[in-house]
Amino acid sequence: MEHLHLKTAAFHTLGCKLNFAETSTIARQLTGAGYQKVNFDEPANVYIINTCSVTENADRECKFHVKRAMKANPDGLVVILGCYAQLKPEEISAIEGVDLVLGAREKFNILSYLDDLQKSENHGIIHSCEIDEADFFIGSYSIGDRTRAFLKVQDGCDYKCTYCTIPLARGISRSDTIENVVKNATEIAQKGIREIVLTGVNIGDYGKGEFGNKKHEHTFLDLISELDQVEGIERIRISSIEPNLLKDESIELVAKSKRFVPHFHIPLQSGSDDLLKKMKRRYLTGIYTNRVAKIRQVMPDSCIGVDVIVGFPGETEEKFLETYNFLNELPISYLHVFTYSERENTEAAEMEGVIPIPERKRRNKMLRILSEKKKMAFYETQLGKTLPVLWEHENKNGIMFGFTENYVRVQKPFDENSINQIEILKLKTILADGTVSVFPAFEEFLAKI
Repeated sequence: MEHLHLKTAAFHTLGCKLNFAETSTIARQLTGAGYQKVNFDEPANVYIINTCSVTENADRECKFHVKRAMKANPDGLVVILGCYAQLKPEEISAIEGVDLVLGAREKFNILSYLDDLQKSENHGIIHSCEIDEADFFIGSYSIGDRTRAFLKVQDGCDYKCTYCTIPLARGISRSDTIENVVKNATEIAQKGIREIVLTGVNIGDYGKGEFGNKKHEHTFLDLISELDQVEGIERIRISSIEPNLLKDESIELVAKSKRFVPHFHIPLQSGSDDLLKKMKRRYLTGIYTNRVAKIRQVMPDSCIGVDVIVGFPGETEEKFLETYNFLNELPISYLHVFTYSERENTEAAEMEGVIPIPERKRRNKMLRILSEKKKMAFYETQLGKTLPVLWEHENKNGIMFGFTENYVRVQKPFDENSINQIEILKLKTILADGTVSVFPAFEEFLAKI
């Protein structure tokens, strides 16, 4: 209990990069108010769990981490926030050990709730707005390690995809001001961090709600044009952007940029136009094909990642094969495969044509195998090329890892002096673990052992 004579706080984050950015911002608020940050399994005065509603086991995960906190310090205060807290505050407040549940609006005002908070005997206290009231923007960024930072530029979503609870959990689409994004990016650069990853719920919608109104003062193109001028950042990566919002002008700017890297992650969700309509996506496969073709035309070596959902209601075997064949023929680099699961208060949960869970799992496995093939084929096109590699801090059994600008994962013998450094190296061989060795460092290492 050596920490407890100080005010101490521990944090655990579930879910997306946006959550990590927000947890970091809340942690900086607490440290600014005199709290010392400690590891989650250590004794602390306050445990803050930032939850996710997208994962299938949100309830189980939340309970598991509350138990961890109670094990570390039975008298510690447990605060739950994030998407799951906004959607299910009553359920969460009934979990044994939970003292406070904060909604989308309240989480950034956490300090005012902590002052008088006592350990709960029964239910935790809930402070949660109606999601319609979440119409403000809090700029956030996270620094998980010394190599990269996640910078939040946008929050919420105005799309009404039939499978998704995010608009219910995060509210309407709204954006940070360009001035504030640039200020945060400059702060990150001054900390010696080499790479920024732009995050948001729907970042292609950037500009909406920038000054508290719904009209676009700026666009995503304006944002990336400004960020391209920020001194001191070597790399800027766009996390995920809707195909209908990824315009030719943005692709062309990335192609010419010295800072934006040739890596795009573009949600598809289905290769069947019928299912895209049922999902209420705002594009059909033709637009998606065009986006990929445009990227390949101006950046032949770019990495293109794809989100896809299997087992959506009405996904017959024929429609699944449409998706499989569409992806198989498309010049993409990897897939993130999600198995559809029903969500309360979504249209899809009421749809007919429910796919049995074992079949959903089979389809997921088929696409994950396809993803591995795509990734290996992409890596093979990069062998022999000389590319800049940014090395990360992890030491895994004497090996360190890094990424090229176009997201090829490489490895070499661990060298502390290489952490957070960029080296120009030749990609040599795809190794058994799916990473790529670099020349000449790997050969020198093997010669020594």
